[in-house]
Amino acid sequence: MPQNVAQKLISSHLASGDLEPGSEIGLRIDQTLTQDATGTMVMLEFERLGLPEVRAELSAQYVDHNLLQADYRNADDHKFLRSACAKWGLWYSKPGNGVSHPVHQQRFGIPGKTLLGADSHTPAAGSIGMLAIGAGGLEVAMAMAGEPFHLKMPRIWGVRLTGELPDWVSAKDVVLELLRRHDVTGGVGRIVEYHGPGLEGLTAWDRHVIANMGTELGATSTVFPSDDEVRRFLAAELREDDWTELTADGGASYDDAEEIALDELEPLIARPSSPGDVLPVREVAGTEIGQAVIGSSANPGYRDFAVAARIVDGRHTHHGVSFDVNPTSRQTLATLARDGHVGALLQGGARMHQAGCLGCIGMGQAPGTDVVSVRTMPRNFPGRSGTPDDKVYLCSPETAAASALRGEITDPRDLDMDYPRDVHAPDEQEIDTRMLVAPGADHEAELQKGPNIASIPDQEPLADAIEAEVLLKLADNVSTDEIMKAGAQALPHRSNVPELARYCFEPVDDTFYDRAMEARENGGGVVVAGENYGQGSSREHAAIVPAYLGVRAVIASTFGRIHWQNLVNFGIVPLNLLELPDLDRIDQGDVLALPNLRNELTGDHDRVTAKNRTRDESFELRHELSARQRRVLLAGGLINAFREGATEAA
Repeated sequence: MPQNVAQKLISSHLASGDLEPGSEIGLRIDQTLTQDATGTMVMLEFERLGLPEVRAELSAQYVDHNLLQADYRNADDHKFLRSACAKWGLWYSKPGNGVSHPVHQQRFGIPGKTLLGADSHTPAAGSIGMLAIGAGGLEVAMAMAGEPFHLKMPRIWGVRLTGELPDWVSAKDVVLELLRRHDVTGGVGRIVEYHGPGLEGLTAWDRHVIANMGTELGATSTVFPSDDEVRRFLAAELREDDWTELTADGGASYDDAEEIALDELEPLIARPSSPGDVLPVREVAGTEIGQAVIGSSANPGYRDFAVAARIVDGRHTHHGVSFDVNPTSRQTLATLARDGHVGALLQGGARMHQAGCLGCIGMGQAPGTDVVSVRTMPRNFPGRSGTPDDKVYLCSPETAAASALRGEITDPRDLDMDYPRDVHAPDEQEIDTRMLVAPGADHEAELQKGPNIASIPDQEPLADAIEAEVLLKLADNVSTDEIMKAGAQALPHRSNVPELARYCFEPVDDTFYDRAMEARENGGGVVVAGENYGQGSSREHAAIVPAYLGVRAVIASTFGRIHWQNLVNFGIVPLNLLELPDLDRIDQGDVLALPNLRNELTGDHDRVTAKNRTRDESFELRHELSARQRRVLLAGGLINAFREGATEAA
């Protein structure tokens, strides 16, 4: 049968299962990606697996998130990561070299390959015809060990693009349009595949913008074909030999279909505090702002900065606006400087920062109290910027730069200037790979662990039964930032679970840590929530830390894909409410019992008996766990299951 691009990528890497949507499949992974906010834990997990070196074709470790060195902790983690790369044979991207996703696309991305990354925006690599998926760190460690990656076979959502983008409308508006239509759950259980004549007008970097923010739709991944534009991109990176054509067969079909007429789009913006709350810029135009930020993995390309430079060239930003520019790779920064765009940005009032994620993860650049910030970043979850009750809007570089000039949210079409149509990435890039340390496994090298790097807590096999207090009852769309917050205060503890635990659920309940520590001594705790629990980041700390604090199960209507799997990997049982009204049968402070849990997970049925001891009521829950996942839970987590399997094999 004719296949689309996603089906070709999956079938060529299929280790187990079949292409039936909803069934579990195993995929062979060619490349892995880690960054410093997740990578320290990945390296500690890989150490626990006891292997001498990585077994993937290519593994790369980037230092791009925790770049602020206010004390020894971040610097120590960088040193630890460098030593781990030397010991086990990974590429090491030094601090300041850039954000993982654009740098990986520039230096390592290869059409037709699979990439598993410990970062939820890893699907950005789908822009050049890769199957790239974000996952929890432990699953990336397993892929580094040569193990397949398991997931439910997604539905393939074909989005046909027609027409050409109008002036002042760019790739960010394309993905914002899908978010406007479908919100943050529209892509759950799906791979988005873009096709159609409209692709001809989208560069590889435009496609990166769209693929990156497919994550905000809840999509498993986003893929584009590998066509002549991808070939042109790789030629500019002096890697044309890595190009392979990969397009959908004639007559290929999709499980779901949609169409976007590019020429009908207008500048769009996502309001606080969700990427899915999208409306036309003109509907909020005039809102006073105090900050505009250009950059991040969601808008990392040359044109994203160059078009902003042309907008402010010969002008100066509003006196009340902090105009922050975050370069996303050192190579792109050098090329922009060569072509005069950095000078134009500086003369226009820009504050130039080092190449990295920075404000996107709340690591600096926090806006002031009651200050509106417009950003080209992918997320605006509550408090993610580092400011409680922040007011972050997401938009294109054109909208951000226009707003910076006027001091208020501005539709860029209202500027008194012609659109700079001639801005595009040059074919000659300032390529310098000296910030990348090539792999060469030195098995005798010592891991350099600073005092803030602690071992991963041990996990016990699943108990026969659970009886525990409901520590929290939460609403819909709880993000991993709310479970385990990012930012300059918490992230430096990412390698020290006991210390990081003090920040668990702090954004929603600052009493959680103390209550959880008390409950841990009395059977542990349970968390209850509504739809889409655990959306957002792949940060597995949002599972590791609750497990350390004694959370035994999470009961929700639905789960974010990555977080759902992370819970399993660290021995927390994810259970689904049969019906949404069942949420009303559980209150915070109730004592819940799962009296026959281990036996029920050992069988083939998908029901679990629950009892609310406080209300003296019984009801059923369900699970969506595969037989493999149930074995992982019974063992107490993925590391225990891997060790058991290795022992059996031996």
